[in-house]
Amino acid sequence: MQILCLMAVTTGIATTAAAAAGDNYPSKPIRLVVPFTPGGSNDLVGRVLSQKLFEVWGQPVIIDNRPGGGSTIGIDVVVRAPPDGYTLLTTSGGVAMNVSLYKLPFNPVKDLAPVILLAQMPYLLAVNPSLPAKSARDLVSLAKAQPGKVIFASSGAGTSSHLAMELFRSMAGIDMLHVPFKGGGPAVTSVMSGEVQGTFNVITGTLPYTRSGKLRALGVSSAKRVEVAPDIPTIGESGVAGYEMIAWYNVFAPARTPRAIVDRLNNEITRMLQMPDVRERLQTLGVTPLGGTPEALGKYLEFEITRWAKLIKEVGIQVK
Repeated sequence: MQILCLMAVTTGIATTAAAAAGDNYPSKPIRLVVPFTPGGSNDLVGRVLSQKLFEVWGQPVIIDNRPGGGSTIGIDVVVRAPPDGYTLLTTSGGVAMNVSLYKLPFNPVKDLAPVILLAQMPYLLAVNPSLPAKSARDLVSLAKAQPGKVIFASSGAGTSSHLAMELFRSMAGIDMLHVPFKGGGPAVTSVMSGEVQGTFNVITGTLPYTRSGKLRALGVSSAKRVEVAPDIPTIGESGVAGYEMIAWYNVFAPARTPRAIVDRLNNEITRMLQMPDVRERLQTLGVTPLGGTPEALGKYLEFEITRWAKLIKEVGIQVK
């Protein structure tokens, strides 16, 4: 009886302490780890988030760029951080893809606490204007006529840019040569120079060059056309039916972060994503704000891990 009473008292104290932690949060600056270099789409989304949270809470939200290892270096920093809500992660779909690509020192399902699914953005299939392809269908025909001769650039082996191309190649039944670069910027530059013929990159990093005529857009990777470029057909429309590949952005905290803090973050970011100025800024970048519960993000992470494990195994993708 005494043991049961002691357990009840202890549980009550822990619950009260967790609630208090949520009420007092945040009381100092927050570090927001972005596991990519500055200037990329993940960094841009993270900076929109950090600025708005600072305006609301009055506490600095400091971006900490930790690139490398296909985002694994930055994720590992968060996994090892104290679970107090003062170190957060904003990353992309690589958090799911990396499970099948690397021997990880962590398990994202067990070692991260989902906070919220922030936003999504399509990729853009773009080629050098000298390539005789005006649509995804044309590109498929060209690749079938010249197996292994069409050269595609990615932002790195095992990155989402690479996997977008591999998914396209697998669904279309074609053979193309893959050349990895160290980032989306160098990959796009290589297409514009004619060093390679095409690439998949997030729409923010590619659309300005298709509009200026330095690249030719063949299709967006989403299931529907996007508001920022309604004249560009989907890849499904233009030749590869059913193709869909979306960059998704999220917020995680270290596992064992108090639920009260996770809920506080989720509620505040949800409110932020509904603000007209935030939605307008993100949509201008080609980003669609999302939202949802921590549980929804957790389920989506597990779905994406399973989805990409299948493709990576079928195609035999390996990274060094």
